[in-house]
Amino acid sequence: MLAVTIQQEQLVIAEHPDPLPEAGEVLVRVHAAGLNGADQLQLRGAYPPPPGSPIDIPGLELAGEVVARGPGAQRFDDGDRVMAIVGGGAQAELCVVHERQLMPVPSALDWTHAGGLPETFTTAHDALFTQADLQLGERVLISGGAGGVGTAAIQLAKAAGAHVTASIRDPARHKEVAALGADVVCSPDESGALGPYDVLLELIGAPDLDANFTALASQARVVVIGVSAGFRSELNLLSLMGKRVSVMGSTLRARPLEEKAAAARALEKNVLGGFDDGTFSVPIYKTFPLDQAAAAYESFASGGKLGKIVLVTGQ
Repeated sequence: MLAVTIQQEQLVIAEHPDPLPEAGEVLVRVHAAGLNGADQLQLRGAYPPPPGSPIDIPGLELAGEVVARGPGAQRFDDGDRVMAIVGGGAQAELCVVHERQLMPVPSALDWTHAGGLPETFTTAHDALFTQADLQLGERVLISGGAGGVGTAAIQLAKAAGAHVTASIRDPARHKEVAALGADVVCSPDESGALGPYDVLLELIGAPDLDANFTALASQARVVVIGVSAGFRSELNLLSLMGKRVSVMGSTLRARPLEEKAAAARALEKNVLGGFDDGTFSVPIYKTFPLDQAAAAYESFASGGKLGKIVLVTGQ
C-alpha cells in the first residue's frame, strides 16, 4: 500500500506492506483522512504515536470501507462504510482498526465529509460533555472556533442549549462561524470582556489562556485540548482558587481502547443522527489527493482556514 510517510521530519509517499487485521480488528480501505494539529506535531517529532500505532505513518482519523476482518470481528461486514479515530496510520490506502473504535458513516455524508468527522466531533463531544459536563443554559467560550474541533464544538454546544461565544483570529470568517450556531463571534482580545463563562474550551493554547481565565464564572470548567499557538502560559492561581475553577487537559489519541470505544459509542448515540437530519455538518476547507500530502500540511500550517483539510485517496 501507499502511505504518507515521515522521514527525517519530511513527508514522502512510500510503499508499505499491507497491514493484516488481528483478533477483533478490521482492515479498512481508506477513502478520506482528515488532517489535525497532532499530525503537524508528529511531523516535527513533538508528538509520537502511542504504542502499537505506526511510528512513521501519520493520521488520526479516517473514513473508508471494510475489506477484511480478523478473528472475532463481527460488528461490521465487508463493504460497510465506516469511520474511526486511530492512534496513527490513517493517511494511507489501508489501515487496521479495532472494530470497537469504528462507527458507521451517516448516510448523508460522502467520503470527504466523513473523513473529517471522527477526530473533531469525538474530541469536541468528549470535552464538552464528558469532561466539562456542559449543561443547558450555560455559557461556553470556544477559543479557536474556526478549526475542525472548534466548528464541531460550536454546533454541539448550541444543540445542547448553551450560549456559545467563539473567538477566532480572522475577522473575514466571523459570518461563517456565526452561521454554525455561535451566538457571539469575536477576536481573542475581545473574549475576556464578554464573560463570564461556565465552560472554556481552549483549542489554541498559551497566548489567550490567561486572559480567558479572568472571564470565568465561579466553578467554571476549563478543558485544554489544543496548543498549536504555544505550550506555556502564566496563570493567576489566586483567581483560580477564588473561583474554584477546574482545569483539565484532554487528548484522545493515547487513551486505552475501552475509553476510545466509549467515546465512539457516545457519538453514535447522541450525535451521528444529527448529520442525517441536518442538525450537524462538517465544514471542509480544502481537499488534497494523498500524494499531495506535503501541500496539505503546508496549507494547514498557514492558518486562516474554516473547517477541515482532508486527504482523499481517489479509490
